[in-house]
Amino acid sequence: MTSEASNPRRSQGGAERRPAPQGHAAEHGHFRHSYTKDKAQLVRRLNRIEGQVRGIARMIEREEYCVDILQQTAALRAAIDAVALIILEDHISGCVRTAAEQGEVDAYVDEVLDVVRRTLGRPVRSTRG
Repeated sequence: MTSEASNPRRSQGGAERRPAPQGHAAEHGHFRHSYTKDKAQLVRRLNRIEGQVRGIARMIEREEYCVDILQQTAALRAAIDAVALIILEDHISGCVRTAAEQGEVDAYVDEVLDVVRRTLGRPVRSTRG
């Protein structure tokens, strides 16, 4: 088994990085992810989320009331969901649209459905026919 540090396809968070789609990268000489236009907004939101996590940790350290902590975790989940939705919208309107124009839409649609199912905590369907 390889560690994250020795696996170049792993990002800092441990998720496997996907290569750029063949057709899109080849046509344009490079691949620009669809979320790039929202990068600054996404980074700002993630910085706020990081602050929320630290705040929840402080609440636990101070042994604050359980319901107050749960309310903050609900706000945290909503903030994370908002980031995921921005990235998903950008992916569908950019990457999936490009794939559809190039006749490669099936793999992208399956990928989007799988990630939405995982995000919602639903099992991923098997690909058996």
